[in-house]
Amino acid sequence: MDFREEVWSIYREALPILLVALLGGLFSGLVLEELLESVERFPGLLVMVPVFLATRGNVYGALGGRIASGLHQGLIPPSFEWDERLVNAVVASFVNAIAISAVIGVISWVALRLLGWPAAAPYELVAIMLIAGSLTSVVLVFGLLAVLFAGYNAGYDPDNLVGPIVTTLGDIFGMLFLFVAVAVVEVVFV
Repeated sequence: MDFREEVWSIYREALPILLVALLGGLFSGLVLEELLESVERFPGLLVMVPVFLATRGNVYGALGGRIASGLHQGLIPPSFEWDERLVNAVVASFVNAIAISAVIGVISWVALRLLGWPAAAPYELVAIMLIAGSLTSVVLVFGLLAVLFAGYNAGYDPDNLVGPIVTTLGDIFGMLFLFVAVAVVEVVFV
């Protein structure tokens, strides 16, 4: 394959998912607009949003990279069947994502207090992050695997799909589940 054919192939594979990512980003912005009403009840909530979304991308981008490499090397089958490598990678990513969610809540609270800014109670911020982090992790694991496996089986290069899939699913469901988590915490702690 010459240079032009390879560039066109990458572009052709990535463009549809990038368009979906664009729509997902718009949806996430709309959810954020709704979430702004909760900022008064939970000061510090907006401080956690970019960190939360970034860590979803970091953790599940790494998982996607491992899966893509495993698919290329033939070490991971492109289907939902028991595979020790796949299970280990998924469990490690899930544990990492949940742990970092709790850390985000604690560090955000500490940073806000050190700056003298108002902050919701630390248990509220941690609860919001744990609920949103857990729900988002489940969707990201299954969504990422489903799209990677389907794309790979259709002849797409999984390396071209990982980034847009992780960011799109992470943004859409991260914001949606932050909204859900805020609603749950409002009910539980009020």
